[in-house]
Amino acid sequence: MASMENPDQTKSGDEEKHVTRKLGGLKTMPFVISNETFEKVASFGLLPNMILYLTNEYHMSIATGANVLFIWSAISNFMPILGAFLSDSFLGRFLVIALGTVTSLIGMSLLWLTAVFPQARPPHCDSPMTESCVKANSAQLAHLFGSFVLMSIGAGGIRPCSLAFGADQLYDPSNAKNKRVMQSFFNWYYASVGLAIMISITVIVYIQDKAGWVVGFGVPVGLMFISTVMFLLGSPLYIKLMPNKSLFTSFAQVTVATWNNRDLVLPPMESGGAIWYFHKGSKLITPTEKLRFLNKACMIRSPEDIDMDGRALNPWNLCTVKQVEELKALIKVLPIWSSGIIIAVTISQQSFPVLQANSMDRHLIPGGLKIPAGSFGVFAMITLTIWVAAYDRIVVPLLSKFTKRSQGLSLKERMGFGLIISCVATAVAGLVESKRRAAAIRQGLADNPYGVVHMSAMWLVPQHCLIGLAEGLNAIGQIEFYYSQFPKSMASIGVALFTLGMAVGNLIGSLIVSILNKVTKTHGRVSWVSNSLNKGHYDYYYWLLTALSVINVFYYLLCIWAFGSTENGNKVEWDEGDGMEDELEADDHAKGKGSPIVFPH
Repeated sequence: MASMENPDQTKSGDEEKHVTRKLGGLKTMPFVISNETFEKVASFGLLPNMILYLTNEYHMSIATGANVLFIWSAISNFMPILGAFLSDSFLGRFLVIALGTVTSLIGMSLLWLTAVFPQARPPHCDSPMTESCVKANSAQLAHLFGSFVLMSIGAGGIRPCSLAFGADQLYDPSNAKNKRVMQSFFNWYYASVGLAIMISITVIVYIQDKAGWVVGFGVPVGLMFISTVMFLLGSPLYIKLMPNKSLFTSFAQVTVATWNNRDLVLPPMESGGAIWYFHKGSKLITPTEKLRFLNKACMIRSPEDIDMDGRALNPWNLCTVKQVEELKALIKVLPIWSSGIIIAVTISQQSFPVLQANSMDRHLIPGGLKIPAGSFGVFAMITLTIWVAAYDRIVVPLLSKFTKRSQGLSLKERMGFGLIISCVATAVAGLVESKRRAAAIRQGLADNPYGVVHMSAMWLVPQHCLIGLAEGLNAIGQIEFYYSQFPKSMASIGVALFTLGMAVGNLIGSLIVSILNKVTKTHGRVSWVSNSLNKGHYDYYYWLLTALSVINVFYYLLCIWAFGSTENGNKVEWDEGDGMEDELEADDHAKGKGSPIVFPH
């Protein structure tokens, strides 16, 4: 088990368990969850209206603005992979979250300054969609994009580690009900994040619409400051697991050792003819058959491979069984992970729905409250939050009576149903946009990009609700699936895989928009993603996403078939909670605890 920052927590056995029980637990949840919650309120409160900020204040085209937001989201979702590796391999989750929180605060402050100082933006233009307005210069774009990058770096520190850090505080393998506690934690944590996003895309967006960009960007800065203070205040109460190895190096060693030993002949698994290299006390003494070619990395060729202390003379030629199984665990989930990319494109639709809502009647009731265009995403979050709460407290108990499984639907089933519902969501979006465009043309608004169609924006609610339900099924299923497949030492990497899928989805979304914009406007035609929604064909765009989503469902079925077909007899029992170390300590050498074959872990 990884050592902890507090010297009193480096004990083993009963003494360690006694010490760790004084730390962590439910008392840390307000600090951990508030950090993620305020970060989400602040960062997601900036996103919905950002397409309006870029088009109106920086005079970007809709396609360019959408691509900027796709790429910003992609970077924000790529950075958690780096944050996860830094956390699990070098710095530990606590320090990475703390650094990420401070960096996000700096990035949001810089964005706020673009609204405060007019010199940070191009000169004002009344009709950027129809007039030839002055574009932003290099310095102005550098300031804007620099703030985006800093916020992305901050997100890379917080998002992959916060959920796993919270799980660290509650993980107790001695508790028979811990599996159920952890499942509830995952669900309620995601629900709290959903609630935070609901607040951000209603309250923060409303403030931006009514009070302007200076106040609208200033409030997230204040919330991020509170997030920073809250997380640091809880520091004395946390269990702070520290890494004891570099996963970068470990994965590289297994890869190189497999190549160096490629000429070795693996004996049949049932013969027991091979001598595998593992740590004393480790539960992983024999590699699994899955991805069997990697087993060559932990196969001892001769006694000369290890020294008298039991260490590998060259760790680039000989790795432990655990190292091999960790790399296998990562490789095995990649096909299923890849099936989440297309739904990430659907979930990441931020710009176009805002522009659609902006062109429709946004009154909740005739003459009543007018909903901000950027706030319609709240219906997705409401659906997600209701589903999570209902699933945990109502659906699971009912389903468990039929499935005989405590978690109700299996993780694979939940992910699959999420993919299917995402197909329905994009199809509905296409139908609604087709109806909106036809109404705009019928009402003579074909040449007026600022005209408001006499059609209620409530027509957009069903597609948002379906996207929320799809995310509630697929996203939470993905996170739990990765967490279940990896050892605790790789937990942050498991969570970061989800954000990596979102990042690739953002890039694919940007690529789709760029290709459509280039191809569909050839020969003098109007682009499907034109600056004028009424001249363009955003309904065709949604139908294209629907076709890709349907294909992806069949791809997912192929992936889970492949994953399950080779799963037999390959369940890995990781070394968890046993207080073992990855490396021999100096006093262990002196006491002669080493062995030519195995050594203390």
